[in-house]
Parts: sequence; C-alpha cells; structure tokens
Amino acid sequence: MSGFAKPLKIALGLAVIAALIIVPMNFNRYGLFILSQWAVMSIAAMGLNLTLGYAGQVSLAQGAFVGIGAYAAAIMTTHGWPLPAAILVAIALSFAVGWVLGYPALRVQHHYLAFVTLAFSTLAFLVFRNESWLTGGIYGISNIPRPHIFGLATNKPLPFYYVCLGSLAIVSLAVWWLIRSPWGRAFMALRENPLRAQSLGVDTRRYTLMAFAIGSALGGVAGALYAPLTQYIDPVPFNLSLSLDLLMMVIVGGAGFYFGPFLGAMIAVLLPEWLRFTEGYYLMLYAVAVMLLLIWSPTGILGILDRAMAARRTKAASALRAVAKSRLETVQ
Repeated sequence: MSGFAKPLKIALGLAVIAALIIVPMNFNRYGLFILSQWAVMSIAAMGLNLTLGYAGQVSLAQGAFVGIGAYAAAIMTTHGWPLPAAILVAIALSFAVGWVLGYPALRVQHHYLAFVTLAFSTLAFLVFRNESWLTGGIYGISNIPRPHIFGLATNKPLPFYYVCLGSLAIVSLAVWWLIRSPWGRAFMALRENPLRAQSLGVDTRRYTLMAFAIGSALGGVAGALYAPLTQYIDPVPFNLSLSLDLLMMVIVGGAGFYFGPFLGAMIAVLLPEWLRFTEGYYLMLYAVAVMLLLIWSPTGILGILDRAMAARRTKAASALRAVAKSRLETVQ
C-alpha cells in the first residue's frame, strides 16, 4: 500500500491544481474575488506559519506587513510603476522592517513577544490612518490599476485570479524549498529547543531575525497583490483583526504543517460564505465551529490527520513485530 502513497499524493495534487485552474472559469465576479482573496491570504498565512509554526516566534504583526505591502503597491502603481517592481519594493521594505522587529524576539518570548508585535501592529495602523500625505489617510487610495502580464490585461476578475494563483504557486514552491533546506531545519530546531540548537552550533540570533524577516516579506507580497485585487485601500482592513485572522488561519489549519495555511485560509475565507444561508447566524456558527475544532484538536485540522496517520503507522509496526515474534517462536 505504501508503494502507491506517493503516486496517489501526486495525482491528488495535480487534480487540485487542475480544479483551481479550470473550475473558476464558470464562476461569477464575486466568486472569483473570494478565490483570489483566498490565494492572497494563503500567501500571508504562509509567512506567519514560517515565523510561528516553524520558528516558534509569536507574531501579531502579520496584518501590518500586509498593509505595508498594499500601500507600497498602491502608491507605486498609481504613479505609473509596474506591479512586479512594486512587489519587489514591498518585499524589500517588509523584509527590512521585519528584520528590525525580530530584535525584540532575541530578548523576550511567548506572550511578551506577542505584546511587542501587537504594539507594532497598532503603530502601523496609526501611520496608515494619520499620515495622509503618503497613505491618503481615512480616504485611502483608489483607482489602483491591475497589471499587464506579457501584454495581456488583467482588468477582469478571471485573469487577475490567475495572477494571484500563479503568485501563490511561486511562493509555495519557494517555501517548500526553504523548509527543506538547512535554514528550514534550523528554524525547526529553534522552535523545539533554542538552547539545544545553540549548543549544536545553530546561530539562533541570525535565524530568529531571518524567520521574522522572511515571514514579513511574504506578508508584503500578499499586500502587494491585495491592493490591485480590491483596487482601493484604506487603513481599516489592516487593523489588528487582520493579524488575528491570519493567526487563526495558521492555528486552525495546523501550525508547522506545510499545507496548514492553505486549509486555514480556505476555512477563514470560504466557510463564512458557505454559512451565509443561515443569514444572521452565520458568524455565530463560524465562531462555534472554530472553537470546537481548537478544543478537540489544538494542533488544527492537519494535526488530526497527523495523529491518525501516526496511530496507523504504530498499529502496522506492532502487527509486524507480532508476526516476527511468532515466526521466531516457531523456529525455536
């Protein structure tokens, strides 16, 4: 059975990719917007998963980095710059700010670090709202253009959905490579036991800063896509609630699991839409469903699957040991 596991996973992955490409062709404008939002939020949640799930550093500032990327893209594209250039600027700016924000993580941990990042998130929101000479203040920035890719316009919802999906694919491959590289192993060592990692020669200071910086840069990428997706931004979407939503996506999907952000973003973005048939009760049902999930499985949905697979492997190993023992007794 194990010999078919890898081909089955590949076939399932290809089927999901094909569905994401083909099925939305029949969606209306709103459906395409929701799917595009899922792709954008998945990128931001992947960044937070890298910081929290793999490196073990608590952050409540990911929404602020989405805002930094969104404003960078909005300001640049409305002044004639192409979106790829704006994305590069958003990455560089978010990376630099995230690196600086990582310094408190060298001295404080857990809920103390959460308060530091919370303060930064509040500061970023105040800058977005009050520095009207740069951000437009409470009036925001409107008429954000969508890019032309290889001469093709993406003004309509379907082409821009493919831009968001393609960006998600690129970021996913980059993160897949990163977590399997020596950097990814160092992040996990930092999460499990910083003192042991340091005793084994891991530069915990540098990797802590890198975890914050890279995770923040992915938040900037998500923001740079969010601005042309909505074509209008103001400070409200980038308040603390966005950071909390992203944190919930990572935890519900499964912190430290590669596919956790995809699943968590799907639940956070799509489940409220699926529950709208309940009218005024859909937010209550959504909140109850999330609470019950976290009570039953604090490691998220993928944590449930991981425990089930571990139990299955343990049962199979026990059965093999029993067979080997019986054969040994028969020989004796």
